[in-house]
Amino acid sequence: MKTNEGLIDRIIRIIAGSVALVVGGFWLGGIGQILTLIIGAAITMTGLVGFCGLYTVLKINTCNKNKKPLTTFQTLLLIVLFVTISVVGSFASIKITQNKFLEDFNKMNGSYKQALFLTGQSKRDEAKSNYDQWVIGFQNFSQKYSQYKPFVLRNDSQFNSDLDKVATIIKDSKSGVYEGDLPLTHKKLEEVRPIFQEIFKRNGFSMLAITLTDFHDSMEKLIAAADAKNPADIINNYSESNTILVQVEEQLNDDSIKAIRKNMDDLLKLAQENKVDELSKKAADMKSSFVKVYLLRG
Repeated sequence: MKTNEGLIDRIIRIIAGSVALVVGGFWLGGIGQILTLIIGAAITMTGLVGFCGLYTVLKINTCNKNKKPLTTFQTLLLIVLFVTISVVGSFASIKITQNKFLEDFNKMNGSYKQALFLTGQSKRDEAKSNYDQWVIGFQNFSQKYSQYKPFVLRNDSQFNSDLDKVATIIKDSKSGVYEGDLPLTHKKLEEVRPIFQEIFKRNGFSMLAITLTDFHDSMEKLIAAADAKNPADIINNYSESNTILVQVEEQLNDDSIKAIRKNMDDLLKLAQENKVDELSKKAADMKSSFVKVYLLRG
């Protein structure tokens, strides 16, 4: 093979090919990903070796007139250019696509959280509106990420099956949201949270939202004990909730988190003083303070 690409031509090819490899590797899925990777690899390879078969057919040669081969230094610069674009582009793409996934998830999950909260409050009209928004949001989210996997989810073999589970819960909950028993529907919708939670845990996300959902599960035990006027169960379950809330506080400890802490500690104090008639009210205050945080940050 005789070199038929000049230095500028080869630089352009290496830049374009490296970008195509990064885009195909981290931003696309399906057939588009395969085609982009093949094209990127071909363009990059021709840029590195300095020969293009198509140029031979078309009788094109972009070398300089004296056709001097590249020096060793120039060749090394081309290799460094390829490695630099590939490495920097890969690391940037991993971070950006992860953030984009979280952005898409939070957009979809916002409607779910509202629907969950409103069914728990037996507010049917508002629940229906948010449920409908969630259905559309989840369909868009599922359609995108069941085909395309950002790097952070690349090895998650359970992801698509988890999306199918959520889709089934959505379908099974429709009649309950529209005309059925809202408290029962609320419990059905709550089955979605641990599915999402496990996705994040399984894929190494370190998020405040994960800790908040962990705290929610533990907090519900305190609320159930308070509603049952059972101070002993509150005291027994406090340690678990406290441990998780400490983890929340390590990530964020603004006034809204401090409100949760105060209500939970006040609930413990009431239980220790055996003021059973005040337990349910304080538990409701704790849940209300938690919901304010969760709707914004969960």
